[in-house]
Formats: sequence, C-alpha cells, structure tokens
Amino acid sequence: MSAWVLPDHIADVLPSEARHIEEIRRDLLDMARCYGYELVMPPLMEHLESLLSGTGEALDLQTFKLVDQLSGRMMGLRADSTPQVARIDAHLLNRKGVTRLCYCGPVLHTRPDGPHATREPLQFGAEIYGHGSLEADLEVLTLSLDCLKVAHICNIGVDMADARIVHALLKNLSLDAGQLAQVHAALAAKDASGLKALLGHMPTAISQPLVDLLQLYGDASVLQEAQKILPDTPDIQAALAQLQWLSSHIEGASVSFDLAEMRGYAYYSGAMFSMYAPGASDALARGGRYDEVGQVFGRKRPAVGFSLDIKALTAVAADRPLRAAIRAPWGEAAELRVAIAALRRQGETVVCVLPGHESEIDEFHCDRELQQQSAGQWLVKVL
Repeated sequence: MSAWVLPDHIADVLPSEARHIEEIRRDLLDMARCYGYELVMPPLMEHLESLLSGTGEALDLQTFKLVDQLSGRMMGLRADSTPQVARIDAHLLNRKGVTRLCYCGPVLHTRPDGPHATREPLQFGAEIYGHGSLEADLEVLTLSLDCLKVAHICNIGVDMADARIVHALLKNLSLDAGQLAQVHAALAAKDASGLKALLGHMPTAISQPLVDLLQLYGDASVLQEAQKILPDTPDIQAALAQLQWLSSHIEGASVSFDLAEMRGYAYYSGAMFSMYAPGASDALARGGRYDEVGQVFGRKRPAVGFSLDIKALTAVAADRPLRAAIRAPWGEAAELRVAIAALRRQGETVVCVLPGHESEIDEFHCDRELQQQSAGQWLVKVL
C-alpha cells in the first residue's frame, strides 16, 4: 500500500473546502459569543475512565484507546466533547449560577456514522448549565437555528421529541436487559409487528401505548393525538405541553414531531431535537436536555445543549465567494514593501506574485493590483 494512502473515512481537507470550513467555524463561534457563551477547549485525550464516565459509556465502541507512555494508564481520544464540558462545569468552574459554554474541535470515531461520513468530525457545540426551565431549552433551539442560518443553510426542518415519553412507557415493562434492547431496536426501526410480538404476553394497557407511539409522527396534530391515546401520566403530559410551547416559539423553520425517536434515548432527559436541510443525508444538528450529564462528576444540575459537525454542515452549505485580494509584484524595493505591509495592517489580503508564477492563484479573487505610479509611489488600482 502506498505510504500516502489514508485510512478509510479519513481525508485531507484541501484549500477550497478548508477555507469554507474555517469561515463557517468563525461564524459559529461569533454567533455563540453573541448569545453570551464562553469558549472552552477540552483536551483531545483523557484518561479512559474519565472520558467514558456517565453518559460517555455509550461512546465506548466509538472511542480510540491507547496506553499512556508516561503513566501506563489507558487513555482515550474523545469521540464527543459534551462529557468533557460537563466535567469542566462541575470541577473546574463550579459556578453557582447559569454557565454558558461553547466549544469547537476535532473528535475521532472508530467507525463512521454513515457510508459517506468522516471518522474525524469537527464538532461545534454550545451548552447551558444551571437552568432547569424551558427558557434554556428555547435559547439552545434558537441558537442552533441561528448557527445553521449563519452558515447559509436554507429550508431548515426541526424534528422534535421528548425522552420522558419513552421512559414513562418503558418503565412498566418487566423485561430483562436483552429483551429491553430488542424493544428499543423495534421502536427505533418503527417495527410495529416486531414490537407486538415482543410485547404480546403483556397486558394491553401496557403494550398498546408503545405500539401506538410508532404512529405518532408528523405535524403539530401529533401532539393532540398523543394527548388522546397515551396514558395520562404527569411525565407524558408535561412532555407534550413543553413540546407544544417550544414548537410555538420556533421561527424560520418547519417543525415536525417523532415521539418514538430513540436516538440518544439513554442520554437525554427531556425535550430533544434534530435539524435537517435539503441535501443532508442525516441531521445537521442535534440537541436537547440532559440533566444527568454532570452526576458522575459529583455535580448533577440542569443542562441543555446541542452539537453539530462543521464538515457535514459545509458539505451542504451554499458556496461562498472567494475573498477579494490585491495582487502585488514581488520586489525588494523599500517603498513596495512598506506599501504591502500597510495594506495588510488594514486587513487586506495581498498576494505577492513570485517571478515566473504569475497565474498560480486559486483561493483568492484578485480584483485589484498594486501598481507603481512613479518612483517610490505605489497605488492600488481596480482590475
């Protein structure tokens, strides 16, 4: 095998795509800062027991593992930054009130999430700690929408669910771990016949609501139908009411519901959402409430947030124009070097054309040129 062939689902990012990714990254961080989120930078590698604590256990199979040559302990390369940010909130910041944190950095997966997915996503996310009411959920929803919009994503669809509904319906099942896993799989696959077979020995009052749940997807009428056919328990009714409230405040996107959604079921503790757009094979952003995330670090408190892969976002985002630049000749004259330095201090991109390579400029639109007008005088002229 050639030495320059990369592993499957790992790829170099070439100039045009890299420029697009970096522009979106900056826009996302600026958007989070506009909302008052502080940037944190967790390490790429941690002791394995810390990295996979609590909700991180679900990431075990996705985590690359290695031995630390200094301590001999097992280390892991992060597959998700959220558990790390929860550790930062619990142990390093330990603030009493609301904490808003954002992050952006690569994560590594042992396996791709899909046929064309990368194993090295560039994960961006934002999280609120310390507020248990719907204001925080709505802020995270709004911020995630604004992040997609600032990346020039159009026709966004928001699909909503609430983990409490599935939790409430499953807690009455008398099943062992293997049987429960089969029920989870049937719900995730929306396999009504398989689910009926698994629950056939149970009373109808327990099994039928789970079967009915598979049909509860679509527009806002789903919530009204759910109130009629699902058990009238406090958790379910609270979940439905909160989904109604949150969806009524979403602007600039279409909203749908899938009350049997199982992705992240063991992770989320309340309302959750996925955001889609034309051209994307999977959700561009996912988020919701996960109040249990800090418990393993000794500080359980309300938490809600979202994350996305900037590489996947860039793949469906509208192309951006090349940055305007100034073309300048290469030379040793002091007046020329002073003129170029002054333009760069003003924020201009100045591309010096090296001798014999006049046409080798690909990633900048040189719409102006630095030209010598007289001895020692250089002016920028529009091309």
